[in-house]
Amino acid sequence: MRKLATSFTIPRVVYTTIVLAVALGAATPCRAQSSASFGSAIENYFINWFPRVTQIQSEQPHWVTPLVTVTPRLEEEVRYDQLFQSSKNGLATDNFGGGKGLELIPFQATEIIVGMPPFLERNMPRNTDGFGDWPFLVKVRLLSSNEEHDNYIVTAFMGFSVPTGSNVNGNGHALFTPTLAAGKGFGDFDVQSTVGVTFAAGGHATLDRLGMPVAWNTTFQYRLFKYFWPEFETNYTWQSYGSDTGHSTLYLTPGILIGRIPIHDRVGLTFGVGEQVAVTYHQKYNHNLILTARIPF
Repeated sequence: MRKLATSFTIPRVVYTTIVLAVALGAATPCRAQSSASFGSAIENYFINWFPRVTQIQSEQPHWVTPLVTVTPRLEEEVRYDQLFQSSKNGLATDNFGGGKGLELIPFQATEIIVGMPPFLERNMPRNTDGFGDWPFLVKVRLLSSNEEHDNYIVTAFMGFSVPTGSNVNGNGHALFTPTLAAGKGFGDFDVQSTVGVTFAAGGHATLDRLGMPVAWNTTFQYRLFKYFWPEFETNYTWQSYGSDTGHSTLYLTPGILIGRIPIHDRVGLTFGVGEQVAVTYHQKYNHNLILTARIPF
């Protein structure tokens, strides 16, 4: 009996050891292969970034981004705006940055804009200079066709801001702005337009103070001599809620943009100037001189 037990026990131990060794040996290459595949996928993602962006942008019109109206096109660039706002009462505000920043196309039909908080400098009241809220924007292109075909685009936006600004220069609450944008080209002429509503994350008191403004911006552009884009914009806002319900503001914005001027390989330069002029009684400012510089890539 003892010999039988001994002869039975030894093969079981050996068998178990062999099974474990084979399992571990098989699992190790799988883990290594899985890790290598994951690392290779990430590497390929960044290696193919620019070819992927080129392909995505080839499926849409190649207009230039307007001064104020957010283009429905997907763009990769670094952008800086400088605004000089003035009112009839003598108040002047210089806006450094305009909330613009880095624009990227990380994957198919999607753009992410990481703005920089604008710095606001006022001539009065004193000691109110400071940074505004931190803006972000996500674009999802729904439909598009380049100039060789139907020359149009339709895009959905979701903008939001983080309340990082000071008490005077920030809103004190996060803001969300769903927007629908579209554009249509007719040869060298194009129209780009957006309609969106902004609402705050807060209670009734916040909504009464900030309201729910509906913004409708439209740009008319014409391309001249390859790089020149004279434009005319209408920037309209209507308060749909809050203490200013029913008030509307309309700015007319003539301007000109020059671009995209090639610098090296994919890198280019676009710059422009324009001025908003208020034509309604209710207004945040009377005039707004806008300077813009972009480095598309």
